[in-house]
Amino acid sequence: MHDPSAATTKVASFDVFLTRYLNPDGSLSADPPAFAKDREQARAMYERMLRTRLFDKKAVALQRTGQLGTYAAVLGQEAIGVAIGHALAANDIFIPAYREYAAQFARGVPMQAILQYWGGDERGMAYPEGTPSHHDFPLSVPIATHVPHAIGVAYAIKLKQERRVVLASCGDGATSKGDWYEAISSARVWNLPIVFLVSNNGWAISMPSHRQTGAGTFAQKGLAGGLHSEQVDGNDVIATRAVLEAAIDRARNGEGPSLIEALTYRLHDHTTADDARRYRPEAEVAAAWERCPVKRYKAYLEAARFWSADDEAALIADGTAAAEAAAQAFVATEPQAPDAIFDHLYATLPKSMEWQREEVRNRGPISGGH
Repeated sequence: MHDPSAATTKVASFDVFLTRYLNPDGSLSADPPAFAKDREQARAMYERMLRTRLFDKKAVALQRTGQLGTYAAVLGQEAIGVAIGHALAANDIFIPAYREYAAQFARGVPMQAILQYWGGDERGMAYPEGTPSHHDFPLSVPIATHVPHAIGVAYAIKLKQERRVVLASCGDGATSKGDWYEAISSARVWNLPIVFLVSNNGWAISMPSHRQTGAGTFAQKGLAGGLHSEQVDGNDVIATRAVLEAAIDRARNGEGPSLIEALTYRLHDHTTADDARRYRPEAEVAAAWERCPVKRYKAYLEAARFWSADDEAALIADGTAAAEAAAQAFVATEPQAPDAIFDHLYATLPKSMEWQREEVRNRGPISGGH
């Protein structure tokens, strides 16, 4: 607080706005963008959301039966990935954290590849040529370490004078890391074509938001770097797509970087190695289910007569079959030789590691499959 007896002048003030089109019950709170009124586009977004949820269910089942390693479920956050997938252009670059499978599927990453990644198979990160995902980055499990990489990619795009945009996603916990702050500080100074998306699901593993920051919003952290910063209801796929499209357009047109905080909730454990019941009250989770993005958007589609019970049944059958096929293909994949771990660290393996590779190679295969 300033001293009222001193001569003072207000030098800056800021506002953080929240965008929402869909209420938790699926009713409209404002007139939606044109894409939400287009039957085919509207249906396509829901199909991607539900397919991702069905895949997620299968992946958790694989882990629970010992066929997959630790897995990070996306339950409750599907709308964010779908919005990213629809907002990015094919030649843009996506640098994800580890819960945006819907965006990766939309950009051409096969379901099997995500399973391979969580199964410890590096081939799961070799995204198909000819798809937008081929020039995207792989999942990043270390917190916030990929955000400075996004700065480097965006700087390269600017130097090349390309009309491309980088979108880097992370969780709310990443904003407490120094890596993240350094990237935010650089983005506006160099006026880079980049959008930062922070998925605020209320918890950084077992750490609630109010214990990791004193800020009223995570969006306002971007104001310190001079970024356009705002919130969006991350459980509203219409609002999230609209806000991201606007931010991406600004970046593409040289109008500067943005920070978008998407408010959501993680309905599953942090990963399959976590038990959220130890730190989250059941009443909180139950209340979050009432804001479920899939349930909300389905209600909107039904009210608009874009979706029917028959459509739902057909999609569940098809999506379940697709997830099962991906799972079977993953389980049937022959594991790599143990010395493959040396193939993905350096372009040319240093001589100091050649003997290590030979030692591992001479030991022969390790039993245990995936």
